[in-house]
Amino acid sequence: MILLASPGQGAQTPGFLQPWLEIPGVADRLAWWSAVTGLDLVRYGTTADAEEIRDTAIAQPLLVAAALAAYEALYPGDALPDVVAGHSVGELSAAAIAGVLSPESALVLVRERGRAMAEAAAVTQTGMTAVLGGDPDEVLAAIDKHGLTPANVNGAGQIVAAGTTEQLAAFAEEPPAGARLRSLAVAGAFHTEHMTPAVDTLRRLTPGVRVADPRTRLLQNRDGAAVGSGSDFVARIVEQVSAPVRWDACMQTMREDGVTAIIELPPAGTLTGLARRELKDIERVALKTPADLDKARELIGAHTS
Repeated sequence: MILLASPGQGAQTPGFLQPWLEIPGVADRLAWWSAVTGLDLVRYGTTADAEEIRDTAIAQPLLVAAALAAYEALYPGDALPDVVAGHSVGELSAAAIAGVLSPESALVLVRERGRAMAEAAAVTQTGMTAVLGGDPDEVLAAIDKHGLTPANVNGAGQIVAAGTTEQLAAFAEEPPAGARLRSLAVAGAFHTEHMTPAVDTLRRLTPGVRVADPRTRLLQNRDGAAVGSGSDFVARIVEQVSAPVRWDACMQTMREDGVTAIIELPPAGTLTGLARRELKDIERVALKTPADLDKARELIGAHTS
């Protein structure tokens, strides 16, 4: 059983889209999606520097467009993976792959999501810090002690704390025992109460979006469960903007569902890295460049139910 995973913000790196433009049709799709979003996605994915693509309003549409372009290269026609899931903004890619949203609707929604989250992030200086290792209960207690939110509970010994820069600085001075801290290249405290204004914006927009029920099994971030209703899934991803991402619960569902292989869409590496530590018996391919497509296709042939 194959699961297709779409990464979240922070996975982007300068130039990561460049090799994908060599695949026939990808440049045309990105040109169209650039018109849809009002952003030069090709430039941002090829020549823009790290600071430019750190901007939430740019990073989020870029990530969704990249995932969808790679998906179309990997699964031509109407073919589908057995299961699909996305981390944070990757849920928009997952929704489009599962047929809940059209690619254009997903990109319009992610454009507005990115803008709204960037505006919310500008109100207060906030950020996110990955906590690697340590006892999970002690890590969560330390996060709570400093008034932070466990914004991403990723499993595999990784929890992401989010809050104001002052709270994060105090947390860094008193880290949990046995844990390493790593500041993330994101522009705000996503999936916390600081994003409430963005949720309000998306609540006003989504009633007009056409949705369909998923054509394949679709996991979501709130508790890792599969969702059978398209409208329910869209409502959940709106609320998820200010609620913690439970990727650990998604991986538990993967285990329970009998997923045997994971392919991560570009910019790949983060989610397959978590799976390598948490789901040791599951085969993995990080689809970083088109050179990885043959490996991914072989995995699909061997594991598709």
